Amino acid sequence: MAYKGLTDVEVRERQEKYGMNELYKKKKHSIFKKLLEVITEPMFILLILAATIYFVLGEARDGAIMLVFVFGMISIETIQEWKTDKTLKALKELSSPKVRVIRNGIEVEIDSLYLVPDDIMILYEGIKIPADGIIMDTLGLCVDESSLTGESEGKWKKAFIKEEADEYFKAYCCYAGTICIQGKAYVKVTNIGLNTEYGKIADSVLNEKAQKTLLEKQTSKLVKICAILAGILFLVVGILTFIISKGTIKNRFIDGILSGITLAMAMIPEEFPVILTIFLSMGAWRLAKKNSLVKKLPAVETLGAVSVLCVDKTGTITENKMEVSEVSYKINSFPNEDEKKEIAKISLMASIKDSFDSMEIAILNYASNLDINIEDKIVHSFPFTNETKMMGNVYQVEDKYTLAVKGACETIIELCPSLSPDDKENINKLVKEYSLKGLRVLAVAKEVSSEIIDTLETRNMEFVGLITFVDPERKGIKENILKCYNAGIRVVMITGDNGDTAGAIAKKIGIKNYDKCITGSELNEMTDEELKTKLNYVNIFSRVIPEHKMRIVKCLQELGEVVAMTGDGVNDAPALKKADIGIAMGKHGSDVAREAADLVLLDDNFNTIVSTVEDGRRIYDNIKKAIGYVFTIHIPIALASLIAPMLNITSEFLFLLPLHVVLLELLIDPTCSIVLERQPAEPDIMNRSPRKITDSLIKKSLLFKSIIQGLVLFMMSFGSYYYYYQISDVYTARSFGLTILFLGNLFLVNVNSSDKEFAITSFKKLLKDKVMWITNILTILCLVIIIYTPLNNILKLDPLTPLELLVAVIFAVISVFWIEIYKLFKKRIKK
Repeated sequence: MAYKGLTDVEVRERQEKYGMNELYKKKKHSIFKKLLEVITEPMFILLILAATIYFVLGEARDGAIMLVFVFGMISIETIQEWKTDKTLKALKELSSPKVRVIRNGIEVEIDSLYLVPDDIMILYEGIKIPADGIIMDTLGLCVDESSLTGESEGKWKKAFIKEEADEYFKAYCCYAGTICIQGKAYVKVTNIGLNTEYGKIADSVLNEKAQKTLLEKQTSKLVKICAILAGILFLVVGILTFIISKGTIKNRFIDGILSGITLAMAMIPEEFPVILTIFLSMGAWRLAKKNSLVKKLPAVETLGAVSVLCVDKTGTITENKMEVSEVSYKINSFPNEDEKKEIAKISLMASIKDSFDSMEIAILNYASNLDINIEDKIVHSFPFTNETKMMGNVYQVEDKYTLAVKGACETIIELCPSLSPDDKENINKLVKEYSLKGLRVLAVAKEVSSEIIDTLETRNMEFVGLITFVDPERKGIKENILKCYNAGIRVVMITGDNGDTAGAIAKKIGIKNYDKCITGSELNEMTDEELKTKLNYVNIFSRVIPEHKMRIVKCLQELGEVVAMTGDGVNDAPALKKADIGIAMGKHGSDVAREAADLVLLDDNFNTIVSTVEDGRRIYDNIKKAIGYVFTIHIPIALASLIAPMLNITSEFLFLLPLHVVLLELLIDPTCSIVLERQPAEPDIMNRSPRKITDSLIKKSLLFKSIIQGLVLFMMSFGSYYYYYQISDVYTARSFGLTILFLGNLFLVNVNSSDKEFAITSFKKLLKDKVMWITNILTILCLVIIIYTPLNNILKLDPLTPLELLVAVIFAVISVFWIEIYKLFKKRIKK
């Protein structure tokens, strides 16, 4: 049939009306907006306020140091986001492929960006379909629609005759984002861009509000509580200092403001952003080395809290490619070698050699492994159609013609009159058994004739056998599913495939309750409450569409589960965005799926998910240790600021000035956080249940331990300072107390690296860690520099004598390592 296509004028009219064939791109946040968000956080407001006061008082250097801290924090986060964006750009596929169309009566190749409705596209093997359309004419067109439907089996298409209402995805339609794997067709474009099925899903992904991670919710709540408390204490201490201080009103006001700011800075956990950024950035960097790209940093930790893992079958659990599983001859499940070669040979003869179809490729590989090759010339071909349900080729060898066919079993056996009714019944029974195992089955037959064969009707064929195909599960998937169960993570399979296939694969890889399945049509009849009841024991969902996946994820979340969703197709994208954490396949996944996900697997390996879960749990454990440590080190700083006014110590003679607090935060806390971040996972980390979403980030036991440790360190550091303040000058007293705080801070990291093991054991594990050695040496070097160099004058410190330094070290050891005695006592009680 000859097609004229659109004229240039008609194309321009449609482009003005419908626009370009493209999806809206997600807008990136402005760098200035990001800076504003960070600067408006309470801790930065306090730092900027303190820096401003220093500038007003003429202490420009002190103010400059504080501003360096502010911009340092912003830089860490900006650099990480830049690296992630750069890697994502490298991952993107070509978004606008070429396509052949008929315009002005001539076949031309254009950029698919310029496709418009009513264009006539010419589709052929290997092309990625760029728009939705109705098939006007076809020659054996088969399309891989797994990116939309989740089904790995190719869909055979037919030309449009009349409207069909039985299925959502029509046999006479082609859809954007799918791939032609066989045949040829002329297709009239109906929808482009966001109006395609692909585009509708992409649009819903962009409009779906991103979920806040569990860690973000917990830390946000904690920071708010501390900020409110800091605000109250800021006012109380500021007013109290103003009343107690002596001098002019201006000096008393400045004393009150500086004392209040010092206390507020001590109370607000300003190290939290440092800890979270360092821990999550380092975690993301390590995961990137393991082929896992983290798009959103908190997702690293959230995966460690996952209680339900929803997986798409095709491309996630399976390889999304076909392999020949086994062959059978009539009713014999195990043919001999000659029969096996005959089945492989006829299958190969009935195939298309240069095909993109996974089943054709599987037959070619299978025959190649048996050293079978066909060199005879094809004189006639019968492409697959929905009407015949089979395909084949005719070969001429001298004066004989050989017809080789393969196709649906029920069609093939009717063309084999030599089969008895019992044979047919047994063959159908065998096909059913194969189907229940999750295998796809083709029947193979042949016919030799002395006349040219030009039709498949009323043939006298000889039944050769059955050949079965399987979409193999990924290597190690069974072991990884078991690891998930041991870690208290439930695995739920959500697929567009049929229930028998899904159940068979679920049984094979060890998913529990594999015999219980809910279909998409059954989901449509259920209320959310009924679905939640079923979700208590059903782990298999088949024949689902994108809306079903989102609904399943939503109901699981409402049941209190932390849900991770894996997928590779555009049909998975909405659920990936809705889930607490979305995991997309980077190798074979669609652009929309990758954009919607929080985590992209660069190697498409399920094992990477399991190792990320383990790393997420390790990170969360270490974050808790770090937060406990932060509370501990803040207690002596806060109490020193709180008690100073009561002891009639003015701002000039405070133990810690705001500048010293910033120094501790800038040089000590982030550095020691690196050491805590590098702590290895506890041995039982993957043999315990995920934490509940109701669990607090700071438990009572951790808080109590931090308070006791902080009080002891306060008594040692402030007590020493106050003693020297009475008998000597304030600079020496401050140096002595600050030395105890510096070294005590360093020792705290080693002591708190494990709640169960002794500090020496944890230290031995990191003994070969160069980064750990560098951080410890730099911390000590920093202390030496601020006390024994001219910098001490700027920081209002004096150098200590060797004896004073030795006493300070002993006090620091006593103030921290008493907890080791408590650990020993605790272990003996347990025994």
